[in-house]
Amino acid sequence: MASGIDSSPDSGEQDPYSILGLPPGAAFDAVQEAKAKRLDEVGDDPLARARIEASYDALLMVSLRDRQLGKVSTAAVSASKKEDQKNEVAGFAKGLAPGSLLTRLKGAKPTGPSGSSTSLWPELSLPEGQGLAIRSALGLLALVLLLVSPAGSEELILSVSTIGLFISQIRRGRRPLPSLGWSVVLLSLGLILGGLLIKGFGSQAGMHVPITSGQLESLPAVLLLWLGALLLA
Repeated sequence: MASGIDSSPDSGEQDPYSILGLPPGAAFDAVQEAKAKRLDEVGDDPLARARIEASYDALLMVSLRDRQLGKVSTAAVSASKKEDQKNEVAGFAKGLAPGSLLTRLKGAKPTGPSGSSTSLWPELSLPEGQGLAIRSALGLLALVLLLVSPAGSEELILSVSTIGLFISQIRRGRRPLPSLGWSVVLLSLGLILGGLLIKGFGSQAGMHVPITSGQLESLPAVLLLWLGALLLA
């Protein structure tokens, strides 16, 4: 064989030093040099390369054993550390491989109640305990702020309420995209209803409403967003 490594069955009886072309008991730095040299010699022969790697690993294990007995050189210790670091990097890279990441994402399980996080249509259910109290208090606060705040603050209140609904759905187990979609839908529906209210009251010339047109237009949206935070799961 041109590479100098016999691929016949009898060659499997050769010891690692012979495969690497070294005398028994050679220093570990010589083992490292011999490994690199032999890999260059055999080229792309997979069987020969595998035997060289196996021989090197066998001598590395011998060096590790000698290190435990206090009989190893500094070069062997350094090589052992490099091998450990190489294995750690290889394992980390394998974990970040696209296929591996995609497999983990496909195997991820929903954490939402009754599997609602995997459905476009949400379930309607009230939260329990502290969650219900917090959502009720924040919704009431948004409603009060809408009615007492000066003109021009309606957009800020609507924005905060929409974000609150989005976060509420996420915390109850829904995925981000459906949560964002329903937040926008309820906001839009509320603004449409508010526009209809403005037209309705505008046609009633004799009626006087104690809130501004902006507050009246935003009122249905705030109520719907509050209702969504209470019910959407």
